[in-house]
Amino acid sequence: MRRRTLLRAALTAAAAAAPLPLTGCGPRGTDARPGLDYLSLAWQKESVDANKALVAAWNAAHPHTPVRYLQGSWESVHDQLLTSFEGGSAPDVIHDEAGDLTDFAHGGYLTDLRPLLPERLNSAIPQRTWRTARIGGGLYGVPFLQEPRVLVADRRLLRRAGIRLPTVRRPWDWAEFEAAARALTRDRGGGRGRRYGVAWAMKEPVSQSVNLALSTGGRVFHRAGGRDVVRFGPRDSAVAELIHRQVHRDRTAAPSGLGMSGSDVLPGFFAGRYAMVPLNFSYRQQVHQQAPEGFDWVTLPLPAGNRGGRGAGGSGPHGGRAQGVSPQTLSIARDCRHKRAAMEFVAFLTGARQLVRLARGDWLVPTATAALAAPALHTERYGWRTGTESARHLVASPVLGVRGYQEWLDKIATPAFQEYYADGIALRELRGRLVEDGNRVLARYQR
Repeated sequence: MRRRTLLRAALTAAAAAAPLPLTGCGPRGTDARPGLDYLSLAWQKESVDANKALVAAWNAAHPHTPVRYLQGSWESVHDQLLTSFEGGSAPDVIHDEAGDLTDFAHGGYLTDLRPLLPERLNSAIPQRTWRTARIGGGLYGVPFLQEPRVLVADRRLLRRAGIRLPTVRRPWDWAEFEAAARALTRDRGGGRGRRYGVAWAMKEPVSQSVNLALSTGGRVFHRAGGRDVVRFGPRDSAVAELIHRQVHRDRTAAPSGLGMSGSDVLPGFFAGRYAMVPLNFSYRQQVHQQAPEGFDWVTLPLPAGNRGGRGAGGSGPHGGRAQGVSPQTLSIARDCRHKRAAMEFVAFLTGARQLVRLARGDWLVPTATAALAAPALHTERYGWRTGTESARHLVASPVLGVRGYQEWLDKIATPAFQEYYADGIALRELRGRLVEDGNRVLARYQR
């Protein structure tokens, strides 16, 4: 997950602070008021401040249902929650992400929110987004923040090369992206080495390899006979093949990027070694903070599936603009003694004004339609408009709800993709490992 990776790279003061112990649910104090514990994983100062201010606003308006703010960490939240669930001391309201809910939901640790969900909240968020938190027929979280993947580019280099800047309404297709990368790749002269059109940060290759497959009509994870299965046909592998081709045949993508995180590629981007870098949307904050004075950068949408069947596969949902995402979520522990009060607090946090504040603090995109329409999120500055306009094409990642995914990720997919991108194995062997070995893993979880 990107946030855990970024925390390892650069801890802020909020993240560095030791998280509070996850104490039990229910009434606190001698007056037995129905107090609630809220575990927040906000870690950037702006985001932590926004969360704490919203908790304070809630407490001022709801003195009989006070909320206590608990600071958690993306680095350790899964293990902390598992321990607290087993010990009966889980927080009432839990900030997590959709990909982490599967095992907790199947383990019976989370509340099915369907009977509690207010109609106002249900209608505020698109149904395609609600699907990210539906597991086995139940609803186990409220998706509230999400993150598209975008291209961050050196605008000066693109204009000098005469390359059209894509928009969400008129994106490049993958073939146009490859052509742009070729046009931007050249020897910089003066002993400065090669400038690559693109640097793919692939230290953790699986998420983007799976989620971007949607743009070419793939999924990697499919349903067959009521079971989850892995397939890796031409539409599933098209973007992976493109990345491999750019690195090893066309030499338009930097080989060094394969072992880098998003944070790692930024110095080379600022130094002119890479013209474009595909990154998660929130990396714009680092670009803004770290870019040299006068550096002219722009946020562009990722390419869409190809028109006319050229290049990388065909076209997937949303005209090839679809991306799979795993939104941040708010859940309620099954053992929470005040579930309705907890849901009222969740509904408060996910109101349109509050979501805009949280999204800006975390440099992310809100899920609610009204929040997405906020003028503050439609400015060209820092690429906000590109993210909010891309939100209509964000759909549930194919990995969500798949039991055994974590083992497939760790033992099968990550080493296989790393070897393939490094040109250590051919596509045929990658396909065999992902499908044959992978389906054996998934089968053990679906008996």
